[in-house]
Amino acid sequence: MIYGIIDVGSNTIRLNIYSYQEYQIKSLLHKKVMAGLAGYVVDGYLSPKGIKLACATISDFQNILNNFDIKHIYMFATASLRNIVNTDEAIQNIREYTGLHVDVISGEEEATLGFIGASYELDMKTGLFIDIGGGSTELVEFSNGQITRAVSMPIGSLGMYSQHVNKLFPKEEERVIIQQEVLKELNKLGQGQNKAYSLICGVGGNIRATKKLNNHLLSEGEIVNDFQVKNIQEILSLLNKVNKKSLRRLLQVVPDRIHTIIPGMIILDTIAQYYSSDTICVSSYGVREGYLYSKVLKEGSRDEN
Repeated sequence: MIYGIIDVGSNTIRLNIYSYQEYQIKSLLHKKVMAGLAGYVVDGYLSPKGIKLACATISDFQNILNNFDIKHIYMFATASLRNIVNTDEAIQNIREYTGLHVDVISGEEEATLGFIGASYELDMKTGLFIDIGGGSTELVEFSNGQITRAVSMPIGSLGMYSQHVNKLFPKEEERVIIQQEVLKELNKLGQGQNKAYSLICGVGGNIRATKKLNNHLLSEGEIVNDFQVKNIQEILSLLNKVNKKSLRRLLQVVPDRIHTIIPGMIILDTIAQYYSSDTICVSSYGVREGYLYSKVLKEGSRDEN
């Protein structure tokens, strides 16, 4: 069976096409558009221009799915539609334009699904799961492979850039403000400072982009899926000044995240320091795979029965 999953995020809108056979999924196609919907939020409302952009992007993905004659299409949204005032209006406009329903998932559900997706690829024993998106950051504390707490914070790389950065790269004082915002949200969660997780499992575009920078700048091109937390500060130091050298580095490795990668790394580093973490292991699976396994395939099996 072939499935199409559309993920409407705050920074990117993604299409994944999967095959499912013998209880295993395989990614056949992956496409993303850096729509940056969080940048179209004004006074808590997603603007008409932002809604039109979402509709047009989803419609383009529909054309791809139609070309492959894929009938099983599912779409969900995270903070992009969850954290706005006019959620119902946006959902209705998308449905009228595309004929597709958007499943707006809660922050806790997003965290849980991301953890489930990563669990299919990594051996998740005990640690902290992190997914840094454009408009929110999901955290899952887990022990012996089981979730002990799943939460979502209303901060993300694109949101922090839009709110606190005036130019392309954040100045030192802007970096401090972003760090303070993250610490404020972490303190709201409570109990975190009493916990230490040596291992972080990271998913999502921001953390994968950080891994790419680590491989390019610090691992001499060696491709690794895990890196040390201390490396984040080293990378941030290398990108501390706005000059041709730092700009060239980002353009070479993460051109589509040139303005959001530093806020994303500040979020990641702040969380890692807060939980006294040492190592970050990066999974290529995340919320989309978790959604497919937990909400599509399980529901489909129930329907068939």
